[in-house]
Amino acid sequence: MSRYHIHPFYFPTTVVFVDDSASFLANLSLQLEESLAYRLFESPLAALESINSTNSRPSLNQTYFSSYRDVESLSGSSRVIDVNVDRIHREVYNEDRFREISVVVVDYAMPEMDGLEFCRHIQRPVKKILLTGRADEKLAVKAFNEGLIDRFIMKSDVMALASLNHALTELQHEYFFKLEESIADALAVGVDSPLHDAVLADFFKDLCRERRIVESYFCSNPDGFLMLDARGGGALLLIATEDELNAQYETAFDQGAPKLLLDRLKSGKFLPYFWQSQGYYHPSCVNWEQFVHPAAELRAENWYYYAVVENPPPLRLDTVFSYQSFLQEMDTQGRSKQSPPRFSSLRP
Repeated sequence: MSRYHIHPFYFPTTVVFVDDSASFLANLSLQLEESLAYRLFESPLAALESINSTNSRPSLNQTYFSSYRDVESLSGSSRVIDVNVDRIHREVYNEDRFREISVVVVDYAMPEMDGLEFCRHIQRPVKKILLTGRADEKLAVKAFNEGLIDRFIMKSDVMALASLNHALTELQHEYFFKLEESIADALAVGVDSPLHDAVLADFFKDLCRERRIVESYFCSNPDGFLMLDARGGGALLLIATEDELNAQYETAFDQGAPKLLLDRLKSGKFLPYFWQSQGYYHPSCVNWEQFVHPAAELRAENWYYYAVVENPPPLRLDTVFSYQSFLQEMDTQGRSKQSPPRFSSLRP
């Protein structure tokens, strides 16, 4: 199974914290990243009911994969599987996407049930962090080695808070890598997928940091990534190889495109986004200048041309439920807005 570096899709998710100590949860909530969506539970039984009853994502086989029927000369035992890439970016219109639970943080010592028993009763593929005391460290190590938990952190550790925040970021990404594994491998079959290019991944990571991007989705025709910040402001990162840009030029030439357009495509300094004509030039694109965007080069494992299209049509990003709106909604349900005091450990 190949490893990839850019998520086919990624968006903020919800973290659940479970501890029978109300004072500990109150203290912890004041030390978490302000951009984190979380829910707090004093009762492990109530937390389990909420986690296991939360509507989980439909099977990827149902959402993105289907049998491709328009293929002749296949035996009855043969199947061609079609990956519907167009459905990936439509996840941005799912208003419940941020409610998806990716990580659970649970205390070990609780009266209703201990943290390990709690983890055994979770019925969804979430990542698990166990908070424990020094006396329970051996149990935590054993549970980690058995794969029951993904991390364990001792509350008394002076670096506990930093370790927790780091683990939350890391595990949310691991949750998506596992979720998307079959999609990324399918998209890479027979092609040099941008998802697998480590240099391009570093460039994309820096671009997302610069633009404060919180969610992104792989798109096709043309290839690229739809990116949104917390307020729902969006842009499309177009990415093309030299072969793909040549294909754009040849199609435009065959369609009798204006010479100036052909010159721009041939120069490598512009990328087209013909969203009205299935990704390629068509004579109906009379005002073709609006479909062509300044581009730059990026030498990664492949040679890429890229351009950023602000508020790309026809995606109607003004209708998208933003992450900031989701956090504001959670604030009304109990997310603390107090100025956080700083502590060196996670002790209540």
